[in-house]
Amino acid sequence: MANRAAHTQTPLTWHGAAAQWDRRMFDAVARRHWHGADRVLPGLGRAANHGMLWAGAAAAIAVIGSARSRKAAVRGAASLAVASATINTVGKWSVRRPRPLLDGVPVVRQQATQPQTTSFPSGHAASAFAFTAGVALESPGWGAALVPVAASVAFSRVYTGVHYPSDVLAGAALGVAAGFVVRRLARDAQQVRAVPGGERAAAGAPALPDGTGLAVVVNTGSGTAADAGLDVLRARLPGAEVIECEGGDLPAQLAEAASRATVLGVCGGDGTVNAAATAALRAGVPLAVFPGGTLNHFALDLGLAGVEDTCRAVAQGHAVHIAVGRFSPGPRGASGAGGSGYFLNNFSIGAYPELLRHRLRWAPRIGGGPAAVLAAWKVLRAERPVRLRLAGRPRSVWLLFAGNGTYHGTGPTPRRRDTLGEGLLDVRLVHGGGRPGPRLLAAAFTGPLTRSPVHVATRLRSLRIGDIPEGTPIAYDGEYAKAPSALVLDELPDALTVYRPR
Repeated sequence: MANRAAHTQTPLTWHGAAAQWDRRMFDAVARRHWHGADRVLPGLGRAANHGMLWAGAAAAIAVIGSARSRKAAVRGAASLAVASATINTVGKWSVRRPRPLLDGVPVVRQQATQPQTTSFPSGHAASAFAFTAGVALESPGWGAALVPVAASVAFSRVYTGVHYPSDVLAGAALGVAAGFVVRRLARDAQQVRAVPGGERAAAGAPALPDGTGLAVVVNTGSGTAADAGLDVLRARLPGAEVIECEGGDLPAQLAEAASRATVLGVCGGDGTVNAAATAALRAGVPLAVFPGGTLNHFALDLGLAGVEDTCRAVAQGHAVHIAVGRFSPGPRGASGAGGSGYFLNNFSIGAYPELLRHRLRWAPRIGGGPAAVLAAWKVLRAERPVRLRLAGRPRSVWLLFAGNGTYHGTGPTPRRRDTLGEGLLDVRLVHGGGRPGPRLLAAAFTGPLTRSPVHVATRLRSLRIGDIPEGTPIAYDGEYAKAPSALVLDELPDALTVYRPR
């Protein structure tokens, strides 16, 4: 009982009728015996440790379910992450309630090692109902199948003497709330943001009424490229050359097409568009982007809602100049693992590149949604801040984010831009210290506040990064690489001509 006594000095205690009800219900469950429960419920609670039960459920749904089911699995995992982060940063710290005394709980039910954290609220209940709510709000059928499992996991915490009933009820309520929060955020992110910005018009862009002179490289392995409306492209621009290829052949195909085409076209997601922009910049030709990825951040921020928009712009010769972000080895970084490159959306060092590395490693084996869940779990538990030098000053950071143009919205990695012609880097830092989960969550809530102890934001033309530890990963437009020992980030104003309807 010594570990229980360690929690007796608490800022919040339960009094009166609420405490009496809690203890009566707890004792009633301890006295009650359900056939088979002593074998099933303790094991079910252990299976849910660290969210592993729900990671397995997400993997199973992603493997055997439809596209909508896979989306539901991702929503469930995101809801679980929100609930877990909230409990670990707010709930467990602010309400230090002692665990129940185990008097009356049969030894066969008790855990071999009792939890050392405080009792309120129940993290297992929050995770169970967060995952279930996230899945149910996207796929009611899968949600209905998960409800009995979630309820059993939550009840097992009282049955094994780990939590009071009110701990479980509060955790379940928090989990359901997390599911609704994620649904709201997902709806906001899915709203069509394709509104043309203030980029400068490119007067000399050639008009190709039937597409003659346009070579479109299609990454058949990218997102939704196979269903991206290529029939519309062929019907509207019958003279265009369409080249379908797999991801491994993409750079060579883009370089070859750019060397002989009047206009280079590309169909794929943000990573594919990045590769095409690199080829277009080197060949000095305009770029036509036909959205074909899962998210298409660049196309939406540019003002392209679909293939039809790009076809109309190419036929009429309407294009704009956009700025491009660039990273290149610094004076002492030429011998590092990474080289130079461009980014149309953003560049980052720290937690996000590590998450991307793990996801890319596991996705071919278990699918993108489950891989993202496991990657986030590993990063939030195991990663350490990156120590480097920014503009000549030593820093320790969980995340360095540099956007190509000013992003709107709070948080360390916001998602929307009004223009791609600004020519400024949107630099955001999440300072090191503590653990990544609380720091990144705090940064998401504080937003770009220059006086925030965890998160700062600024606008720059260029940024020098030095003393980068060997093997440090970087991410740019969803791609992953290793950084050299020093880097320079800078903006190239009006560097690329891209088609967009007027």
